[in-house]
Amino acid sequence: MTSTLQPSSLDPDIAARLKRSADGLVPAIAQQYDTGEVLMLGWMDDEALHRTLTTGRCTYWSRSRQEYWVKGDTSGHFQHVKSVALDCDADTVLVKVDQIGAACHTGARTCFDADVLLKEDPEEDFKEGLLKEGADSGTAASDQ
Repeated sequence: MTSTLQPSSLDPDIAARLKRSADGLVPAIAQQYDTGEVLMLGWMDDEALHRTLTTGRCTYWSRSRQEYWVKGDTSGHFQHVKSVALDCDADTVLVKVDQIGAACHTGARTCFDADVLLKEDPEEDFKEGLLKEGADSGTAASDQ
């Protein structure tokens, strides 16, 4: 059974605005409400969004298990919902939460800290790269 076959009690006005994937899902970004830290990405269908809006706890649709899961029910790492917003295209949900414990299934606080591709200050990284190049070639970066 796919998520598109699940009955939903989502407000029809909200449902009409959503732009879903072919599977009937929208990505849902969980963000720590007070720090802005991005915690994780999950998937919601209409019913998962309805449950999130009405229970105050994040409910997601598991694409692998084909079932709903409430963050924290098995791990104890709860997401208490503070606000829910749609992006400008209504194809992504932003859920601001108070995260209790780890958000990532690996046990990490966030799913986005293990494989950083670019650091916060790319200009500083660029400067460090020039300094390293200068040191490697025997010339100071300021001489280049």
